[in-house]
Amino acid sequence: MIRLALCGIAFGLLSAPLAAQELKVGDKAPDFTLKGSDGKTHHLADFQGKKAVVLAWFPKAFTGGCTAQCKSYGAEAGELKGMNVAYYTISVDDAETNTKFAEATGSKDYAILADPDKKVAKAYGVLRDPNGVANRWTFYIDKEGVIREIDKAVKAAQAAPDTVAKLKALGIAK
Repeated sequence: MIRLALCGIAFGLLSAPLAAQELKVGDKAPDFTLKGSDGKTHHLADFQGKKAVVLAWFPKAFTGGCTAQCKSYGAEAGELKGMNVAYYTISVDDAETNTKFAEATGSKDYAILADPDKKVAKAYGVLRDPNGVANRWTFYIDKEGVIREIDKAVKAAQAAPDTVAKLKALGIAK
């Protein structure tokens, strides 16, 4: 009886789904295909060999910190565009919500990406829990698709100036 119970426990552990391993600096960034607030579909692979990419995750549209973060990126659009880098804010909200959020925050110079099925959020390890919102983390990806930095201490209102400084420090955007 005990042997049977132990076999059952072992089988249960072996058949349980494995959690995704947390991404770290030096890892290849997971590819994605996501709809943006600009109505276009965006792919990480489109930038391979061309330019660095910044993915600035935020928890939920129309909340205080997320509004400050997206407005920050809108205010720094000129400097970021001059650095020849693709940059996006991204959440697990749907595309319609993010489009309305982009309009409300005046975020016209960059796309807010939507990941409502949370597949990309899971691949990047940013979900607070399986059904939750994303953590406010920023990923810096070089033009070869390698993660060069992960900022897990983002200050929402300073997000864009901090991104500009980090890109300069990393030397991955000009």
